[in-house]
Amino acid sequence: MKAIIVDDERLARQELKTLLAEHKDIEVIAECANAAEAKEKIGLLKPDVVFLDIQMPGKTGLELAQELSPVPELVFITAHDEFALRAFEVNALDYLLKPVQPDRLAETLKKLFLREDDAAPEDFRTVLTDEDQVFLKDGERCWFVKLSNVRLFESEGNYVRVFFEGNKPLILRSLNNLEQRLSPNSFFRASRKHIVNLRWIENIEPWFNGGLMVKLKGGEQIEISRRQSVKLKDMMSL
Repeated sequence: MKAIIVDDERLARQELKTLLAEHKDIEVIAECANAAEAKEKIGLLKPDVVFLDIQMPGKTGLELAQELSPVPELVFITAHDEFALRAFEVNALDYLLKPVQPDRLAETLKKLFLREDDAAPEDFRTVLTDEDQVFLKDGERCWFVKLSNVRLFESEGNYVRVFFEGNKPLILRSLNNLEQRLSPNSFFRASRKHIVNLRWIENIEPWFNGGLMVKLKGGEQIEISRRQSVKLKDMMSL
């Protein structure tokens, strides 16, 4: 897979190139120090992925991304996390903070290889943990949210409502799809309509027909069927 590194700092380019050298499926075919040079090289060499700094003299990496057509996979690498939302608005594959950690880069490359393989089964997609952050967009509003802060997913037709802090945006996903991506150590399929974050459970009470009523710290109350109640009791018992 062909890659181009774009960063105005020579040492930053060399450091990333060294990290990528550990991954034999990635070949760095060019390095660029600014957006103008990068735009020319990207158009000429047609890379599969561009590792792109955001703050550079002249045009920023975000401005460059908006000018590219066709757009390769983009991985933004920067020392400033305040640009995360804007990075995902231009459909970035990932967003890494400097100094780049080898294990975090490995996660990004795994995402890249899976996206390239259109035939990759759903079961082999990366499972998200509490420490992962996800990009959410509902209309004009955007959020970059750590999954540990999400207390509830609620199905609404072809959409899912995501509950975190005081927000409840709708995203175009199925609850079944989300269940496959979420760690079962943290998230539990409470019903046909709900997935709850186990760490947000405040109280559990017996309910009708052998079921349970779960109250979350955010105030939501979720009814759990007898069948799912058995699974929940097994998970949460010593």
